[in-house]
Amino acid sequence: MIRFENVSKRFRTRSGTHTVLDGVWLHLERGDALGICGHNGAGKSTLLKLIAGIEQPSSGTVTRSGSVSWPIGYASAFQSSLTGADNVRFIARIYDRPIKETLDFVDQFAELGSYLAMPIRTYSSGMMARLAFAASLAVDFDCYLVDEITAAGDARFRQRCEDALMARRESGTLVMVSHDPWTLRQYCTAGAVVGDGRADLFATIDEAIDRHFAAV
Repeated sequence: MIRFENVSKRFRTRSGTHTVLDGVWLHLERGDALGICGHNGAGKSTLLKLIAGIEQPSSGTVTRSGSVSWPIGYASAFQSSLTGADNVRFIARIYDRPIKETLDFVDQFAELGSYLAMPIRTYSSGMMARLAFAASLAVDFDCYLVDEITAAGDARFRQRCEDALMARRESGTLVMVSHDPWTLRQYCTAGAVVGDGRADLFATIDEAIDRHFAAV
């Protein structure tokens, strides 16, 4: 369960305080699949980071019960000076997962080959996305956060990502950010439109998509 109660997030800038989210209320239960729409800079990724606990609210309360993934595709989830394999080993220890089993899963799913033994800083954005997706799936989270990940890799890898996300959605909670209406409709049932400090919730993803594109 994820609950936002009157949550605001503000950042200090050279020109003053910038409010990204202002008084947001949100309630997610197991089985919910929420798609988030919004233009670049609207606050979509900030909302994901607040859900994950990477960022803390400036005011209000965020409550979580159960485990929440880091935003898949979020590069700062990894230590760039370590190898991909070392990052996976660290994640396995943090989440009390069998190290060899976790590493074997990531190796098979991400298909990075010899790059798994190389430092993260040598990875392309696509390779980083593959590693992040595979490492997230290697841990049984109650809530998965996805940030534009499904475009990474070739058609075969994208299909594997789609199949894995669908399976996780059946047993947990999914929160997805995407600019692609087809992707949001494929995975999500409910929707939210983020912008101007607000996060407006809609009972269906179609309503959220229609509202977002009507305002573009």
